[in-house]
Amino acid sequence: MSLNLPPVDEARLAAEWEADKSVLANLAENGDVARIARPVDVSFKGSEKDFERVLTIASQFGFVELDREEDEDGDLFLFLECVQPVDEQSIRALTKKCLQIEILCGVEYDGWGCEARGGVH
Repeated sequence: MSLNLPPVDEARLAAEWEADKSVLANLAENGDVARIARPVDVSFKGSEKDFERVLTIASQFGFVELDREEDEDGDLFLFLECVQPVDEQSIRALTKKCLQIEILCGVEYDGWGCEARGGVH
């Protein structure tokens, strides 16, 4: 199945990049080597029905389901994982892809995270 991915609002992408830069800076402070591929998790807020569509689309991009959780307010979250580096180009591409999934599936992209990975000493 081939998807026509929707355009992403540039202002939204810029706002997400500001948050991404903070995460990347924190990783760097902890000795991260951004070019090392590692599991990266992303999360979306939505409904179980929406999550099934997210999984159908996201699996085409190498994402696998990690977990589903309900927060104290009753909001449902879907956690996905992919393996990739966390350099600027890779994270910009990840964020854009997640915002496109948000548009296609009617969910809310809630960000990404990973553990710092150091080089060989």
